Amino acid sequence: MRRTVPPSAEIEEQIDRLLAVGVGENPRESLSELAKLGARLIIQRAVEDEFDARLGRARYERRPDYQRGLRNYGSGLRNGFRPRRVQTAEGELEVGIPQVREAAEPFVSKLFSRGTKLLRTEPLKAMVVGAFVRGLSMRDVESLCDQAGLGKLSKSTASRICSELRERFEQFKRRDLYEVRLAALFLDAVFLCVRPNGPKEGVLVAWGFTEQGERVLLSVMLGMRESHEDWLALGRDLIARGLGAPLLIVADGAPGLIKAVEQCWPASDRQHCAVHRLRNLLAKLPEREREHVRQAYWQALDDATGERHAKQRLRALVDQLDKSGYPPRPNAWPTTSPRSSCTCATRPDTAAGGGRRTCSNDHSARSSAAPR
Repeated sequence: MRRTVPPSAEIEEQIDRLLAVGVGENPRESLSELAKLGARLIIQRAVEDEFDARLGRARYERRPDYQRGLRNYGSGLRNGFRPRRVQTAEGELEVGIPQVREAAEPFVSKLFSRGTKLLRTEPLKAMVVGAFVRGLSMRDVESLCDQAGLGKLSKSTASRICSELRERFEQFKRRDLYEVRLAALFLDAVFLCVRPNGPKEGVLVAWGFTEQGERVLLSVMLGMRESHEDWLALGRDLIARGLGAPLLIVADGAPGLIKAVEQCWPASDRQHCAVHRLRNLLAKLPEREREHVRQAYWQALDDATGERHAKQRLRALVDQLDKSGYPPRPNAWPTTSPRSSCTCATRPDTAAGGGRRTCSNDHSARSSAAPR
């Protein structure tokens, strides 16, 4: 049977029926269905309007008698619709693509290129990429899309979508850093499981605060051994891309990392990461004392008015632990070496007002909203 009502009108009727019934006992399902119909209606109307513009007349619009006849319809005549599928984050949608006859060329929508039977939206691509970033396998992503009602997603398709992620990461690794002026550079490694209960991969991370107080991610690279060679390669890459020497470098006490920092940025001040110092301190204490000492440790740094004051407060804390009988004496305060005397470095945008101190290179320990 020839279709006499455009698909957009049918979708509108479905929306009206759904709204007339209300959310019912399953409001979540009803709202999800309403969102799908709304998205489908928007796409369908866009395609139909595009087709009307191609023909030069709206649906059911008649021309004057003297313009009738095939010779006056050079753009073609309507010839029904052909279904096409759109995969979105809301699920798989069906859209009717108008067909034309008595025309020199077939109608090709800007949304669907020639030969395309399936369109995937950017939100769906972003979801697939995000699933891979979180460690899902090809099979997991395919199963996830199928169970969520997003339609079939083959392994080859998922791989093509994720190639965008690889391209973006390559661009991130190659971007120049000449315009980045760092007040503080943070270097640390994190070990991530490739598979559940499987071996861990070492990932070296470099980020920092600019002189304007903005947090910026600079480099992410594999470093299985977290060796001197790995850190030296990361440092040389940053320098080759134009990064100038930062005022302060925050890192843990790994010998290979310290040696690489000395080679790459010999003039920069160094600071031992406050989070790593705290972990070393807490490891020497019983469980019942750790939360109290953790809070006292950060309070000592947050309330300090300067480097000397912070050292005094930390020494007082450790003296208190000594009196409580917790040997051996934990080394909680920074050394007096000029390269390590920057424990109370403040964020550039808050230093003048006594802002929070940036004492940690541990990117997983604290959010960007309240860095230590």
